[in-house]
Order: sequence, then C-alpha cells, then structure tokens
Amino acid sequence: MNTLVTSIHNDIIPPERLNCPFYYQPHDISLHAIEETKKEILRMSEWQEETEAGKMFGVLVVRTEDGEFGFLKAYSGQICSREDWEGWVPPVFDYLHPDGYFLLHEREISALNAEILRNEQSPQFLVDCQRLAKLEEQCKEEQLAFREEMTRRKTVRQQIRDAISQKRLSQPPLSNHSPSKEQEEILIRESQFLKAELKRMKKRHEELLAPLRQKVTNHHRTLALLRQKRKQKSDALQTWLFEHFQVTNGKGERRNLCEIFRNTSAGVPPSGAGECCAPKLLQYALTNNLQPLAIAEFWWGKSPVGEIRNHGECYPACQGKCRPILDFMLEGVDVEPNPLYGAEEVETLHVLYEDRSLVAVEKPAGMLSVPGRGSRLSAQELLAQQLGNCQIFCVHRLDMQTSGILLFAKTLEIQRALHKAFALREVKKSYVAVLDGIPECFRKNTTFKSGVISLPLSPDFLNRPMQKVDKEGGKEATTLYEVLAIENCHTRLLLTPLTGRTHQLRVHCAHSEGLGVPIVGDDLYGHHSHRLLLHAARIEFTHPVSGEKVIIESSCPF
Repeated sequence: MNTLVTSIHNDIIPPERLNCPFYYQPHDISLHAIEETKKEILRMSEWQEETEAGKMFGVLVVRTEDGEFGFLKAYSGQICSREDWEGWVPPVFDYLHPDGYFLLHEREISALNAEILRNEQSPQFLVDCQRLAKLEEQCKEEQLAFREEMTRRKTVRQQIRDAISQKRLSQPPLSNHSPSKEQEEILIRESQFLKAELKRMKKRHEELLAPLRQKVTNHHRTLALLRQKRKQKSDALQTWLFEHFQVTNGKGERRNLCEIFRNTSAGVPPSGAGECCAPKLLQYALTNNLQPLAIAEFWWGKSPVGEIRNHGECYPACQGKCRPILDFMLEGVDVEPNPLYGAEEVETLHVLYEDRSLVAVEKPAGMLSVPGRGSRLSAQELLAQQLGNCQIFCVHRLDMQTSGILLFAKTLEIQRALHKAFALREVKKSYVAVLDGIPECFRKNTTFKSGVISLPLSPDFLNRPMQKVDKEGGKEATTLYEVLAIENCHTRLLLTPLTGRTHQLRVHCAHSEGLGVPIVGDDLYGHHSHRLLLHAARIEFTHPVSGEKVIIESSCPF
C-alpha cells in the first residue's frame, strides 16, 4: 500500500462515490479516519502550541489499485513553517525548496522589509518628525495668538467707530479734515498693518519650517519608493507562484491557479489558494492512482477571532479559495451532487395570507426563497406558477434551510413600500429556534429568560455565505431573545431580529459572545443534522395600501 495511505481495519463499508465537499454529513468511515488523525495530532508534541491556536485538518478515504481501503490526512498551509511532515500529504506545489526560485525572491522581499523597517525606525528620521511636529505646533500657536489679538483689536476699532458715529450725530462736522476722519484713517492703517504682519509671520514660519519639512518629505519619498518596489516584487512572485501551482482533475487534465480563477468574480487567486486540505488530498489521490471515496475537514483548536469554528467539528470546503479549484479537480471524479441543489419535491406552497397587493406563504426548509444556483425550484418560481404564472416580487428572504413565513408583493410599488418599511424597522419578525444545548448564561441563572445580543456582522468573503463578527467594519446587528423552554438538553427560543443581516440569528446564537450554542442542524456554525430548527413564525407590519395592521402567523413544525 502507498506509504501515505493509512490502512483502515474495521467493518465499515465505504461509499461507492465521493461525497460533495461543500455540503455533507461525514460518513462513518470518515469519522473513523478523523479519530485516528486526532490521535496523531496529539502525538506531535512540537505541533501543540500552533495547532491549539487553530488549524484545519482533513481526511480522504481512498481505494488503492489493489482494492484496499485506507485514508490520507492533511493540514492547511504549514505547521511550524514546514510542509513536509512525514505521513502527511505533501503540498500541491513545493515552492519552499531552500535554493528554489520562490525562497530566493522571498529573501529579496524580506531584505526590502528590513530596509523599510530601518528607515521607518531611523533615529534621525524620528527626531526630525518630532522636531517638525513641535515646530509646527509652536507656529500654529503663535499664529492663533496673533489672530486672537487681531480679533480683539477689531472689536476695539468697532467700539471707537461706534463712539465716533454717536458723536457725529450730536455734533455736525466743522470741516472735511475733522479729527474723526483722521481717527478713521488711523484705524484703517492699523487693520492693514495687522493683516500684513500676519502675512509676514506666515512667511517667516514657512521659511523656518521648509528645511525640516524637506528632510521629512525626502525620507517619506524614499519609504514610498521602497514600498512600491516591495509591492512590485511581491505581486510578481505571487503571480509566478500561481502560474506554477498546477492541479490535476479526474480526467488527468492540468491547470494552474491563474487559469482556474481567471473567469471568477475576483479574476485572480486569493492568497493561500490551493493550500487548504481538500486540494492537497485530492491532488495526491488523483496523481497516485487512488480513488477518492469520502472526504471531511475538521477544525482543531481555538476559534479564529470573529469566526465560528468549534474544536473537533467538521466543516465544508471554503468557497473563496477552494470552490473554483475543487470544481475543476472534481471533473471526471464520481462525486455525489450537492444535496442543496437537488430537485425540489414540494409541488405547492401553503398560502397563509393573500389580498390584491400581497401574498404570504409558508416556505419549507430546504427551498430557496428566490431563483439561485442549480435546478432547484425556488419559492418565488413555484408560487408564480401556483398563482397562474403571474409576476410576483420578493419582499424579504429566508435562508434556504429556514422554514416559515415568506412575503411577496404583487406589484413593484408594493415591494418598494415594504422595502422602505423594512429599512425603517417598521416590520416586526419573530422566529422560533431550538439550540443544540443550553447556554452557559442560562445554566448559571435559571431565571434568566430574555435578553439582547448585539454583535456587528460582515461577510466572510473567502468563505461565502458564512458571516463573521466584525467589530471594526461590520454592520450593526441586534437580536432580542426570549426563552420558551429548556428540556432534553435543548433550549427553545423566540428570536426577534431588530436588523436583517444575513445569518444574523444563526451567528448570534452560535458565537461565543452571543449565546455560545448553535441552532440544531446549523451545518455552517454548528452541527449537521436532518434540518435547521429555525422557523419564521410571525410577521407584523402596516399594510401599504389600507394602512391597517397585518399579523401573519405560522405554526412551528418542530
């Protein structure tokens, strides 16, 4: 047997074809491989500090040319700055050879980094910057004090003019050369002098600052040129890497990462593309006559900041880095279709409310709200057929795995009016959810029945459709929750989102700074199950035509 293939000694029957890496429940044989891999991770003493900080691992069950079964194991990226740990699949492209092109040019970039750092931390540069800042502040204060004096003198001149004006009214002038006119000329000359003096002061300050500013500017220009040179070298090296980073598919065809990502929305590969577990595992299998049968990736260690990764849990392959690569690599491989995009069995939708302007239906779990990828019929398409192929407009959406009330408008005007109501938070929605456990806050305080979760969210662009907590650049996301029941190690909640962010309820429940327990069946942020136990149970809004309050309810199916 291949030296990197670990034999499987049990009676578990492997599947006949590979599971979809983007949506799956790990096969029992994959779970066996994962448990063996976890033991190996624990044996690697030198790994512990890095892996405990968080790392993705993967296994691939394969059939050898002799018909025997075993598994390959891999880790994402490097561990302890190495990619060549014995017993683990090698990288798709070994670019870390000590005397190779990549490290040679990386050393040049590192030298530039060091030069940039020396320039940034140059004692003379830092002293010049401090002297310049101090001198600029002194000049600013001097000018400000002079402007305040000018303002004070302007007030005095106005007072003098007011007094002269009053005197003129009581005593007519005796001649064209009266004292009052001479006073006015004095006042004008004073104003002109002060303005000229301010200009002279500014010029004097500029002459004083100019040499020091020039020194600092020259230093910044040098830094800018060094950074530009570093960027050019870094971009060129990245392009070289992606052009030489070639993967193989099930047909035996080869393609580099630049070619694979050329027709994607990004146009270029993201940093780290091809270094995740799934491409490594498939590349080794496809280039060593090993038939891939079952794949799974699992997280080890702490969750990354803002993201939700639970120690030991399995996760699908990422969308940003892996999707384009795996779509190519799986060509010619016998792989199960993504169950999310299969044919939909529902023939009609249950209508909960309908009038001349609106129609609300009960969307089943597993159905898209609007047309999307694959052949699966969406709720919008099915309802349009159900209503005699009329045109309807989606007012809001539910995640595909979420069931419950979905509202459609029959005209664009009604859709716009309701979109505005949603934007103004005039629409109130409530959901029923069952958590896969009991949050710690409820265990500590059994009378703790309600609360607020406020965690800003932003898209995880390299792993769509997942969202992450982003306290710096995320959008506001607020959820009210109320405990309905705690039983059988599960928690039933009523969730009321005050904002409408993607996956808001799912992230707020699962994230450690929220409730810290995922919703049952949440395969993205928790554990895979037969369905997501999240149901849109109630919606309340003002009718855009009649002005009456409308309340629509749907009984929870779980």
